[in-house]
Amino acid sequence: MLARRILVGFLIILNLFLFFRLIWSDQGLFAYMTLRNRYEQLQGQIDDVDRKNLDLSQDIRRLKSDRAYQEKVIRERLKYVKDNEILYLLPEESDKPLGDGADDKKD
Repeated sequence: MLARRILVGFLIILNLFLFFRLIWSDQGLFAYMTLRNRYEQLQGQIDDVDRKNLDLSQDIRRLKSDRAYQEKVIRERLKYVKDNEILYLLPEESDKPLGDGADDKKD
């Protein structure tokens, strides 16, 4: 009878040890949840890169085949103009105020 109690006690302690190891060890439940979240983040990044890759592939295909699109891209990105056209380049919008007193320094 005493041997049976010792065996049951030992098995309970062993089960508690294994339970805590299952939850809190380096390969336990919390580590699994952390790795799962990291996997989902990386999968989202891969999906974003795949979408961007598809967009760029379509853009390349269009640039190779569509003359009007080629002209549009060249005009927008490289600032090319046709004969008898005038190109006005305006400064980019910034945080600086415009108008009277824009150059005044405030101390």
